[in-house]
Order: sequence, then structure tokens, then C-alpha cells
Amino acid sequence: MATPHINALDGAFAKTVLMPGDPLRAKFVAENFMENAELVTSVRNVYGYTGTYNGKPVSVMASGMGMPSMGIYSYELFSFYDVENIIRIGSAGSYSPDLNVHDIILADSAYGDSRFAKVQNGVNTRIMEPSAELNKKIIEVAAKLGIDCKTGRIHSSDVFYGGPNGVKWQEVREKFGVECVEMESFALFHNAQFLGKNAACLLTISDSLVTHEALDAEDRQKSFRTMMKLALESAIAF
Repeated sequence: MATPHINALDGAFAKTVLMPGDPLRAKFVAENFMENAELVTSVRNVYGYTGTYNGKPVSVMASGMGMPSMGIYSYELFSFYDVENIIRIGSAGSYSPDLNVHDIILADSAYGDSRFAKVQNGVNTRIMEPSAELNKKIIEVAAKLGIDCKTGRIHSSDVFYGGPNGVKWQEVREKFGVECVEMESFALFHNAQFLGKNAACLLTISDSLVTHEALDAEDRQKSFRTMMKLALESAIAF
């Protein structure tokens, strides 16, 4: 059924959906990694595609930026389109000297400075966890492919531009043991738990708040290809 935000037909999505934030990255995955990919939704230019990878059905759809946007799209995919698994694929800023640009990290938990879970379902926690079985499969596939995939707690932040009187990233890292920052996974993990579905988050480090190193556009494209391959291989193996 169509929703206010997705105009796909019933059955348009595969059971597993990869979710980058950027609609153009969803388009890139569909055009460069998938076979017979078809555009199934485009409301507000948030593109979603379904095709196959190595002959097996898979979908990719953008989530937009931030927890409210991820919250909407993941909820609708899980609730109205019978999607069972969502793997977020995105970028992150490193908080750790041991996590460098190009590195791939799989979230084993997400600290959120958001009230998303409290407002959405009365859940008063700051830590959300992904699906253990899906994470296990991703780790197995990474080992099989020879991809170095680190694991750790990530920070899902509501704020991209912090002010001089705001909470400093060093304080968040010290208090909650987070390795890097992004803006969506806390909401994704909450929706998956609330709805009895599976969710995971794979991130490529695009910049470091420690060293101030950052990938340019070409380097991002090359690095993200490895993460995309890992996500797709995991999607068809799960």
C-alpha cells in the first residue's frame, strides 16, 4: 500500500533493504551493483529501487538525514511493505585515534541523544542495539571476503553543527564509550526492536574529529564501494 512518503506498490520491496542516507547514493548502488534494478518509489525524490544481486532479490532506498527521517521510512518499510531487514550504509566521523578514514565499522550499539524512543513508544533509554543475528552474519561475510570490519558503539546525534556552549564530542566519547558519530541508527534500531524486525548499521569513516583528516569525493566513492559490497553480500546471505 502507498503511504504519504512511499508510493511503491504492494510487494515492491525485497525482504532486505539497504538504506543510505543520500537518494543519489541509493541510485548509485542500484545502477552499479544490482541487476535489473527498477525504481519503485520516488516521493520527494527519495529514491527506492528493487532488483537482484547475484540473482537474489534486494532493495535499496534512501533514509534521508536525521532520526525523524529514518524513523519515518524504516517504520513504513517494516510496517506496510513487509520488509524484514534493513542495513543502514552510511558515513561517520571518527571520535577515536584507532578509527581512521576509509575504515568500516559495524555498530554493536548506538547511543542516542534523542528523545525519539521515548516519544515514539515510551522507551526511556539512551542505548539501542542492532539485531544480533544480522550483525553476526555481516561479521561472517566480512571475514569470508577479507574485509576488515571493526565493531563498536556509535553516537547517533541530533546535531550536526554544535554551538560553543553545546556538549563536546570528547565528553560524549568519554561518558558513553562511542567510537564515531552519525545521525540515524538509534531510530532505526528502535523501530526494528519495537516492530520485531532486524536492523544493522555499517559505516565508512569519512572524516576524523581527532586528526581532522577527511576524504575527498573520489576517495569516498572508492571507500564506500567496499562497504556497499559487504552490505549486499550480507543481505543475500542472511
